[in-house]
Amino acid sequence: MKGMNVLFENMFPGNLKSRKSATVSLLKQSVYFVLFLFCFNLNANSQTISSEKTDTIKVGSLLPSFSLKDQNDHEFDINSVRGKHNLVIYFYPKDETPGCTKEACSFRDQFEVFKKEDAVIIGISGQSVASHLEFANKYHLNFTLLSDEGNKVRKLFGVPGSILGMPGRVTYVVNKEGKVVLVFNSQFDAEKHIDEAMKVLKDLN
Repeated sequence: MKGMNVLFENMFPGNLKSRKSATVSLLKQSVYFVLFLFCFNLNANSQTISSEKTDTIKVGSLLPSFSLKDQNDHEFDINSVRGKHNLVIYFYPKDETPGCTKEACSFRDQFEVFKKEDAVIIGISGQSVASHLEFANKYHLNFTLLSDEGNKVRKLFGVPGSILGMPGRVTYVVNKEGKVVLVFNSQFDAEKHIDEAMKVLKDLN
């Protein structure tokens, strides 16, 4: 204990109590600084990943071709619906997370409304076919979920990551000409994706 007091006296001359208080304050500031560097590094990594993408799908882009397994382990080719229906393609971070569950259930609840606008709903994330099937069965999802393990299609679209290092949440609406008419990006307002997609679809018809 005596040795600690000597250390405090050498680091912070003056009253011992105030020296200890100053040390605690210094430690807190150090923790905050480390956390800041951690968050900054995540953001930098996200920006680096984004800068490596050669293409980013935006309003006016033509929908690219791709094919992935759905929750029933069937190969789903986007060309089977492109040019025949309006499409709502939404990328989400992960099955079973609170925001993704809310978003999926909102699309489920509005399924008939989207159907009236001749829109096909397609959810895409990086989990396995088995994970998607469990997610779909648990919440009685009535639309297609595609397994993008390795994030091949996510990269094809140029979907940005979030500042927290999570996969991004982005919705694309594609008209019957195969042209993108909406790109809506909101990581935390999951249910707003449904509202924004519906607004655009109503304007198309």
